[in-house]
This record gives sequence, structure tokens and C-alpha cells, in this order.
Amino acid sequence: MNEIRGDYDSGDEFVLEYGELRFTFNERDFEERCEQAAVRLGFVGTGLGAEEREDLVNLVVNGEVSQSASALGEHVNECWHQLTGPSERSLVHWLRRLVFRGAWLDQRVKEGELDIRWDSDLGGFRYIQPTRGGEPIQLQSEPSWGRVVYIPREHH
Repeated sequence: MNEIRGDYDSGDEFVLEYGELRFTFNERDFEERCEQAAVRLGFVGTGLGAEEREDLVNLVVNGEVSQSASALGEHVNECWHQLTGPSERSLVHWLRRLVFRGAWLDQRVKEGELDIRWDSDLGGFRYIQPTRGGEPIQLQSEPSWGRVVYIPREHH
């Protein structure tokens, strides 16, 4: 059965489209999802400042940081050759993919297709399928960009 799924919507400042899916985000939601994706990829630590988040959002939206607002933007430009490559290996691809995946999963939870449960063995939350006896869904693992991690200058 082919059911119509809703598109994720938290605002209209940012739009991500994939196939027939169209996800719209408010500024705060998108900014937080970009930061969470960068943390998950090991590219940044938590607690970025406003200007660093601005550069990160520009990277996700535009695929580059043409005019850096922070040391993060400068770091992206200095390490650019290590961040790019075939699309499935580029940092921009994975940032966008994780932002999209998070919104897709959240929409599935909202529609009752998935639930979120604590997994003490994992030490984190997992998405489970309630219609399949609580079977966890397997998410593709993502590469790490820890080799070019951004460390704010005051921490050097």
C-alpha cells in the first residue's frame, strides 16, 4: 500500500528537497540540526557561537563559506581540500544528509510510524518500529571528520 506521507515543516526560512519530499525549517530548527549533524560527524564540538553557526548554515545551504563570519568559516576554507571529494564523501553531502534524515525520522515519529526508546546498551536513543514489535531501525553509519575537527581558537 502506497500511503502519502506528510512533509516535515517547522517554518519557511529553509527548504530541503529530495525526490518528492519537501522539508521546510524555521531558522532555529535548521541551525540546531546543522550543528547536531556537524557534532555527529565529529567536525565540531558542542556549543558553537552565533557566528560559527552562521558559517555552518552557509556551508550546508550554499555548499561553501564564501565570506566567513567566524574562525569556523576560516577553518572550512583552510581545510577545503580535505572536506570535499566525491559527493558521497564530502562533508557538505553528509551534513545535508543528516539534517534531512533527522527531519525525516522526526516526521515518521509525528505520524506514529516510529517511536523513540532509550537503549541502555547503546547509551542513547533508538528509533523503533512499533508495528514490528519494537524492532529498531538500522541507520547507515556516517564517516568521521575528526581528522579536520574545528577547535575554537581560544581552546588551542
